[in-house]
Amino acid sequence: MHIRFLVGALLVVGFVVGGVLLAPSSVHPSIGSLLAPTAEAKSKVRSLLDRVLGKSMPEGIVKTNGRIEATQVDVAAKYPGRLVDITVEEGSEVKAGQVVGRVSSPEYEAQLRAAQFNVERAKQSMAETESLIDQRKATLAAAKSDFERGQELVGKQIITQQTFDQRRRNYEGAQASVQGAIAQRDQADASIKSAQAEVERIESVLHDLVLVSPRTGRVQYLLARNGEVIAAGGKVLTVLDLEDVYMTIFLPAATAGKLEIGGEARIILDPVPQYVIPASVSFVAADAQFTPKTVETAEEREKLMFRVKLKLDAELLKNYSRRVKTGVRGLGIVRTKVVTAWPDDLQVKLPQ
Repeated sequence: MHIRFLVGALLVVGFVVGGVLLAPSSVHPSIGSLLAPTAEAKSKVRSLLDRVLGKSMPEGIVKTNGRIEATQVDVAAKYPGRLVDITVEEGSEVKAGQVVGRVSSPEYEAQLRAAQFNVERAKQSMAETESLIDQRKATLAAAKSDFERGQELVGKQIITQQTFDQRRRNYEGAQASVQGAIAQRDQADASIKSAQAEVERIESVLHDLVLVSPRTGRVQYLLARNGEVIAAGGKVLTVLDLEDVYMTIFLPAATAGKLEIGGEARIILDPVPQYVIPASVSFVAADAQFTPKTVETAEEREKLMFRVKLKLDAELLKNYSRRVKTGVRGLGIVRTKVVTAWPDDLQVKLPQ
C-alpha cells in the first residue's frame, strides 16, 4: 500500500513538473499546440492517478485487498497399509476419479481368498442338501404309497393293525425327514449369502485401498511417499479444486450489508494488473471478525469486518486452469448499488 502511494506521488510530481516545464506558453506556438493535453487525456490521467493513489472509486463501487484461494480436498487412506504406486507429484494436474495411488494390504487379500473359499464350500453344502432333499422325497413317496395301500389292506384285514401302524410311522417319519432336509437347504442358502456378503465387504475394503482424486484440480501437497506405512485416515495428498476458486476479502458492515449474493464483482491481481477478471459475490459471513494481518493494515485490523467471497466462474476457470495460483494478492471490487455501471477501466479484460 505504501509503495502504491509512493509511486502515485512520483507520478503526480512528474506530471506537475512536466506540465510546468513544457507549458505551451513557454515554447514555440506550433510545438505548444501539440503538447497541450486534451480534456479527454486530462480526464484519463486524473482517473489513473486516482486509482493508483487509492482514492475514491465511483459511487456504488468499493474496492479492497484480498487473496486468491481454492477449496482444498485431502485424499486419505480409509484403512491402514503400505503405500504403493503413487503416480502423481506436487503440481500434477488430476481429474476427478483419477487413480493417484494404492495402499497394499496382504492381510485383506488373504481374507478375501478365505471368504471366497467359504462361498464355494457353502455352495457345495447347498448342492449336497439339494441331493438329500431329492433322496428323502423319494423315500417319502414310497412311504406314502405303502401307507395308502395299507389303509385298504387293513380294512380288508389282509394285514394286521400293527403292520399298518408301522407304515403310518414310516410315512410320518419320511415327511419329517423331508422338512429337515429343506431346513438344511435354507441354512446352506443363508451360509452362501453370509459368505458372499463377507466377500463383498472385503472387496469394498480393497476397492477403498485404491486412492482416487475426488476433484479435478492440482496436487498442492504430497504428504506421503511410496513405501511408507500409513494409519487409517492418514492423509496422502492434498488437491486444489481448480473449479472452486475465489478471492477472500473483508468489508465493513456498512458495505457488506449492501451486497447482493450473486452480484457482479471484479478482481485485479497484483502480478497481472492489466487484466480485469469477472467474479460474483458467493458468500457474506454472518458474524463479524477481525481481518487477517496478511490482508489489511494495522489500523484497519482494529475494526470488525465481514468476510466475503468473490467466486470465479467454473467455466471460465476451465480455460485458465493452468494460470490459477492460490495465495496471489490483488484487489476485489464489488458494487453496493446494482444500478451502478462498471467504469471503462473495470470492464472485463482476459488474457488471450
